[in-house]
Amino acid sequence: MTYEFLQHYWCFVVSLLGAILVFLLFVQGANSVAGSLGYTEEGRRLIYNSTGRKWEFTFTTLVTFGGAFFASYPLFYSTSFGGAYWLWMLILFTFVLQAVSYEFQNKLGNFLGPKTFQFCLTLNGILGPLLLGGAVATFFEGSNFIVAKTNLVAQGNPVISFWANASHGLDALLNPWVLVFGFAVFFLARTLGILYVMNNVEDEDIRSRGSVRLIGAAVPFLILFVAYLVHLLLKDGYAYDPATGLIFMEPYKYLHNLLDMWYLTVVLLIGVVLVLYGIGKEIINCKSSNSKCDGIWFAGIGTVLTVLALLLCSAWNNTAYYPSTADLQSSLTMQNSCSSEFTLRTMFYVSLLVPFVLAYIVYCWRAIDKKKITKEELADSHHTY
Repeated sequence: MTYEFLQHYWCFVVSLLGAILVFLLFVQGANSVAGSLGYTEEGRRLIYNSTGRKWEFTFTTLVTFGGAFFASYPLFYSTSFGGAYWLWMLILFTFVLQAVSYEFQNKLGNFLGPKTFQFCLTLNGILGPLLLGGAVATFFEGSNFIVAKTNLVAQGNPVISFWANASHGLDALLNPWVLVFGFAVFFLARTLGILYVMNNVEDEDIRSRGSVRLIGAAVPFLILFVAYLVHLLLKDGYAYDPATGLIFMEPYKYLHNLLDMWYLTVVLLIGVVLVLYGIGKEIINCKSSNSKCDGIWFAGIGTVLTVLALLLCSAWNNTAYYPSTADLQSSLTMQNSCSSEFTLRTMFYVSLLVPFVLAYIVYCWRAIDKKKITKEELADSHHTY
């Protein structure tokens, strides 16, 4: 295990966690459309009880994603989470708001009323995926920061990196392509949310409305995703010389990455096909309570593969994965932002436990979803949202 191998390995682990997080945003996606998909108060409660059993997985994955980034690429963590803190604080605030809303919307003594917390769930369902998608887009579009490692020895101001303006991350939302990618993630989350509810809730009204709502979410997602993918393949990218560490602009960099790393292209294409198959299968076949609505699993696996390929394309093959628009040489690469070889090697052995953790998650998921949610369960269960 060379130092270079460990850098690539941890980039893969972090990217995989990010890809799984995007899939788990179906919780936010379903909540964003609960009002029209559920339509009635009882229907909305069915949706909230469906997603309410999974929100912990999303929140835990978000925290694990940040923790893995901190341990393996600490300079990114300090630069992005420390510099663009308004963007990340908004993201975290919406997720905390989600957790509170689930627990208190139907509690005795809730003087704000259930609709207040349901509005908060809708707000998280919109802002969560949109802002997270915008944060991911900066891996390709760049952010406005400066890194000055010499500040480590400065008296009274040992700050390595700082934001070049006072917006602290919110300026990224002024880039139209960041918004395109952010809205693509939002509509993807909404698509996955509808697919999951149609699979998990046994209610003919919700399933019949779901097919229509699915088209309304999938079409904008596909348009936005294709538009951004074309933009990505044609734009100049941020490359670096591994021998000198010099960062420079390379025309069609991300297209070159997919051509050089053909295996990522294969993974990307398989992922896109699975997403399309899962959506199409649900629209055509799942219209009644007797239908087998399993499109979420095809689309979910496809989402993980697609996002994984895109994230690795932003970092592998001598690419700066967190470009700086304020100072090109401040851009972060796997070489100049990773932990020490000892740290990466030690964490490698710890990461061997990850398959066991994933197996436990799968076991818990199957136990939770063993029985589909029905209206009768809302009346009988002692723990409902």
